[in-house]
Amino acid sequence: MVAKTLLLRQWTSCLDEEDWFPPLEKVLEDITLEQAIWKPSEGATNSIWEIVCHLLFYKKRFLMRILGDTANEPQAENNDATFQLPTVTWQNWEETKQEYLYVHRELEKILAKPEYEELYKELPEERSLVIELKSLVMHDAYHIGQIVFLSKMQGAWPKKRSF
Repeated sequence: MVAKTLLLRQWTSCLDEEDWFPPLEKVLEDITLEQAIWKPSEGATNSIWEIVCHLLFYKKRFLMRILGDTANEPQAENNDATFQLPTVTWQNWEETKQEYLYVHRELEKILAKPEYEELYKELPEERSLVIELKSLVMHDAYHIGQIVFLSKMQGAWPKKRSF
């Protein structure tokens, strides 16, 4: 059960509980629509919202594959296309955040449910559940750092934070 416990702890730290980096739910909590779509004037940088869309794409695709629901699996021409925004409205920003939270928590339920041996079950792309979940955790940590940095660049990051 060591792998399962470790993965669950890492999964939780990406969304709900601070570890070496702040959890995404708290990071996004007070991000306004304007802050979510903001990009630095120089360089090729994605906005906070674009990064959240990218994270959501890969998590939702993985969830649909686990559930065997390939008909509803998100599609993208390439990795760059996973950063595409829906129509820019406050409601769509809120819906993107809520869908991300939902998909992350659904994957957490799946991770918490299987027996130890099932973590190593091969998935359609010949990678095990444990390897895919580990990769998603690392992917989250990387992009959460980017989101925090973008928040700091905008002066939106609190001087003192509770998380």
